[in-house]
Amino acid sequence: MAVALDAAARRNRKVAAYAAIGALSMLGLGYASVPLYRMFCQATGFNGTTQRATAAQAASVKSTARPITIRFDGNVTKGMPWQFRPEQVTQDGHIGERKMAFFIAKNTSNRPIVGRAIYNVTPEQTGAYFHKIQCFCFNEQRLEPGEEVRMPVIYYVDPDMLNDPNAKDVPEITLSYTFMEAADSGAGSASSASKNK
Repeated sequence: MAVALDAAARRNRKVAAYAAIGALSMLGLGYASVPLYRMFCQATGFNGTTQRATAAQAASVKSTARPITIRFDGNVTKGMPWQFRPEQVTQDGHIGERKMAFFIAKNTSNRPIVGRAIYNVTPEQTGAYFHKIQCFCFNEQRLEPGEEVRMPVIYYVDPDMLNDPNAKDVPEITLSYTFMEAADSGAGSASSASKNK
C-alpha cells in the first residue's frame, strides 16, 4: 500500500512539474509575443508597418520617373494634451526619391510630457516599401509646458514597389502618426525634438 502511494505521489509531482514548466513557457511567450510581432511587421510591412533604412542604404536607391504623392496625418490619443499636425498635408515626389517632411507638436499643458508616436502607412501593402531614414518616431519626445517643436521625417519609397502587382499602381500613400503619453512622462527623458526647432 505504501509503495502504491509513493508511486502515485511521484506521478503527481511529475505532472505538477510539467504543468509548472508549461505555465512558465506560456508566460514567457506572452512577454515575447509583442517584440516578435513587431519584428514580423517590420520585416514584412504587415499592417502598414514602415521600414527603417540607413543613409548608406538610401544612397544606393535610384529615383524613378514614376510620381507618388505622400499624404501626412497627425493625431493624439484621447486625453493627450498636445497639438500635433503635419506642416504640409501632401508632398509630391518620385518613387525612389529621398524626401523630408516636418510635423509640428505643441505641449498645451502646464507640465512636461513625454510622448511616443505610433505610425503606419495606408494602403497597407505599401508598408514594405516605405523606408524611413530619420524620424522623430524612433525616440520618445519630451516637451516642456507650452513648448512647440518642428520634427522631421526623412523617407523614400522603394522602387521595388513597382514590381509588386498589389502595390505598383498605388498613386498615393498616407503616412499617419498618433502620439500617446509615455508611461515615464514624469521622468527626465531628454528631448530630441527640441534640437529640431
